[in-house]
Amino acid sequence: VQLQASGGGLVQPGGPLRLSCKASGFTWDDYAIGWFRQAPGKEREGVSCISSIDGSRIYATSVKGRFTISRDNAKNTVYLQMSSLKPEDTAVYYCAAGRPGPDLWGWEDEYDYWGQGTQVTVSS
Repeated sequence: VQLQASGGGLVQPGGPLRLSCKASGFTWDDYAIGWFRQAPGKEREGVSCISSIDGSRIYATSVKGRFTISRDNAKNTVYLQMSSLKPEDTAVYYCAAGRPGPDLWGWEDEYDYWGQGTQVTVSS
């Protein structure tokens, strides 16, 4: 099983960035994909999640309206399009695959597989 997150980097405040999460080794259609992030000195938090069943999406309040999650089932890949980035978005971003229960999408324990993380730094 492998989840490979990529696309991180240094971006100026207000700029865009797109993260990718490519998966292999498990039944793609059975799993929701979530994005989490961990800033220095802080706990890891849920950013967004996309369902495998109906493609429904959910976002943390802090990113709603700025981030968009999508999945390309033909490529076993989930994207996180980030715009209007702020310095407080600086963190290591992780993707994860799981079957979170209702209202539990932001709980790490609900996910079975994790990627290695990609650093996003928002700074001028």
